[in-house]
Amino acid sequence: MYTAVAISIGLKVIHPPSPEQLRLEAKVKAIHKLSNGSAGARTIAGIITNNGYKLSRYRATKLMTKLNLTSCQVPQHKYKRGGNEHLEIPNKLNRQFDVVEPNTVWCGDVTYVWTGNRWAYLAVVIDLFARKVVGWAMSFSPDTNLTLKALEIAYESRAKPSGLIFHSDQGSHYTSLRYRQRLWRYKITQSMSRRGNCWDNAPMERFFRSFKTEWMPTVGYQNFKEAKYSISDYINEYYNYVRPHHYNAGLAPNEPEVRYKDSKTVAKIS
Repeated sequence: MYTAVAISIGLKVIHPPSPEQLRLEAKVKAIHKLSNGSAGARTIAGIITNNGYKLSRYRATKLMTKLNLTSCQVPQHKYKRGGNEHLEIPNKLNRQFDVVEPNTVWCGDVTYVWTGNRWAYLAVVIDLFARKVVGWAMSFSPDTNLTLKALEIAYESRAKPSGLIFHSDQGSHYTSLRYRQRLWRYKITQSMSRRGNCWDNAPMERFFRSFKTEWMPTVGYQNFKEAKYSISDYINEYYNYVRPHHYNAGLAPNEPEVRYKDSKTVAKIS
């Protein structure tokens, strides 16, 4: 009787979501949570697609709306252009950011992070081949010890490569005699941006912007320990292995490196 009445007056029958729909919604929520609420529809669609389930940006947008999920990223910042090269260390990289194999060009930079009652400093080294973070370190002093630690970690983690270029800005922690001597010992050629020109080291600028807009709390961290754990999670659990990168055609930085190694292995067998 009630069914007949519902049909006769044109009521819409609402079907419960399918198991597949529920699984997809769960994936969207999990990725959004993994990204600390920063992932938008394009990022979520890319991660899910890379994991074997095709999801368009349009459908991801609809799912985010349904689940009341929003991206917490902030607008881009515009930088001023700068000028002169370092007198002794020229800009050898010259914005040639497209690299065809790992351990050809590394970039480094330092940024600041609030840790409760004082600033801490984060030094990072990125391999330009797939924009993968290969070394990083934190301390309360933005000095040569900090940048050397990040370089040492990168050098050891990449099996002590030589013959590559290391590019940075003209900060004193990169121009110091100790840092230059260490690069010489590692057989790494040094390159430096023109003073005040952030676009000469654009991949590093983009990494720090992604970290601060996607992950770091807007008010900073409560203490140094919390900051270090959070940054480790961002780099080792999210950025390198999960987060789609535009430069890698939507793949996380680690994936192109794995494919490159596989291709070299196949070539040797052949």
